[in-house]
Amino acid sequence: MLRTPADGTRLRILAWLAEPDTAGRGLTADDVVTRLGVPRPAALAHLRLLTALGLLHPTGQDGGPRYHRDEIRLAEVTQLFEKGW
Repeated sequence: MLRTPADGTRLRILAWLAEPDTAGRGLTADDVVTRLGVPRPAALAHLRLLTALGLLHPTGQDGGPRYHRDEIRLAEVTQLFEKGW
């Protein structure tokens, strides 16, 4: 799920959200469009999937939601992958 599509967009979003400045403020779909150069519908699809997996959580609605990593869920998923699931 995280490695598809092959270009690694979802992994780049998760890594970007780990950067201190971005982690604090979160990011929007427009941020993803600008930085990663993907179409807005693709950016939204990536963010929605990561949210559905529980890896991101949206906050606020004025100007669109801002997405933040769910560090607890990421740790759980990382642990599953380390166990070979």
